[in-house]
Amino acid sequence: METLYYICAVISIQYIRTEEKETKMDTVNRKLLDFIAESPTAFHAAHNVAKALDEAGYTRLYEDESWRVGSGKYYVMRNSSSVIALNIPKTEFRGFMMMAAHSDSPSFKIKEYPEDRAAGQYVRLNTERYGGMIASTWLDRPLSAAGRVMVRENGRIAEKLVNIERDLMMIPSVAIHMERGVNDGKKFDPNTDMLPVISAADAKNSLRALAAESAGVSEDDILSTDLFLYPRTPGTVWGADEEFVSSPRLDDLQCVFACLNGFLGAKPAESAAVLCVFDNEEVGSGTKQGADSTFLEDTLVRVCEALGRSGAEYRAALNQSFMVSADNAHAVHPNHPEFADRIDRPAINGGIVIKFNANQKYTTDSVSAAVFAELCRDAGVPVQRFTNRADMPGGSTLGNISSAHVSVDTVDIGLPQLAMHSCYETAGARDTEYLIRAARELFSRSFRRGRNGMEI
Repeated sequence: METLYYICAVISIQYIRTEEKETKMDTVNRKLLDFIAESPTAFHAAHNVAKALDEAGYTRLYEDESWRVGSGKYYVMRNSSSVIALNIPKTEFRGFMMMAAHSDSPSFKIKEYPEDRAAGQYVRLNTERYGGMIASTWLDRPLSAAGRVMVRENGRIAEKLVNIERDLMMIPSVAIHMERGVNDGKKFDPNTDMLPVISAADAKNSLRALAAESAGVSEDDILSTDLFLYPRTPGTVWGADEEFVSSPRLDDLQCVFACLNGFLGAKPAESAAVLCVFDNEEVGSGTKQGADSTFLEDTLVRVCEALGRSGAEYRAALNQSFMVSADNAHAVHPNHPEFADRIDRPAINGGIVIKFNANQKYTTDSVSAAVFAELCRDAGVPVQRFTNRADMPGGSTLGNISSAHVSVDTVDIGLPQLAMHSCYETAGARDTEYLIRAARELFSRSFRRGRNGMEI
């Protein structure tokens, strides 16, 4: 009896310790994974950001109306996939403290009428690539479809979110017996190799019918669609000490989640706090709702006009403004460290990564790097640095694109991750909290550029 009591006591102690451990670090990651699971497309991500802003007392502004704003909390959406939120202080602000991340991730867009019979026995979907994904990671795993549909409703054209929340389709590999060289390197043709199977040839349901059911409308009322594939594999925290987090769309919903939470948790400051979530970063940002659009400029100008400020006063405010472009960064790879720079080699759970590039693919310079590093130091957040190998060009992100329209001191940063643009990526379990703290610090501060230097 005593032995049984001892065993039960040990089990209870271990359970309590596990619970304590989860409350310290895992709560943030579980909320992160819930946010990602509820955001299978950019439309859903923007919707969930807007929902959080609504719950925090923000008032939505509409671009087709005149804006009457004062001190207070506001947000505006464009295309239902991009969001800009502002917290305007009670005192007359001198500038803007901004953070930007992106709502989209690489995927496959489903064409308008996609069903295609294959081999006389299957129905597959006709798709095309959206962004630059690692194609092989999409094979042999449950997939579904989400996005939006435009429907006929009471004489108007209305928009409905769609998420078919079940394992619906799969992209099957070719057996190694029929493709012996597959492990020696294979080029995946998106027009043949990457088409998902949705049903047998005699199935009664169609994708359009399932989308209509998800949207709560008649199939005949659907006018057009923006539907994308997404992986159904749920996110998870893993590792010997639960030090890793893996999920679809960590790039860049991990930054969206962290920036949003830092924004909502910030204290009022002398600067206006601005949170930007842009769509279409993965395809160059050149859309009406992307970072290369007028969305941010339009929003800031209209706010200043509503507050009675002149064009000259708006431009003076930009001189006293700062932006953080938050898009995940490459951690040094465990199996291929040779792909990293010989010195700048970010580690997972090593803190926020400041990204540098001599050709300004990242807009960081010595000014913006110093400002952000000081903010992180004050927040107790570690920072790392990333540069590409000198002989290996990297990608670009939001910072330099946005700066072409709203020209302010900008730093490009991110959280270190592995398998970027895989449909299932890996990052650090501690790093999300680091970015939340840094964002909260930034939005609680002001940036002042004077004759003798800068203050934050």
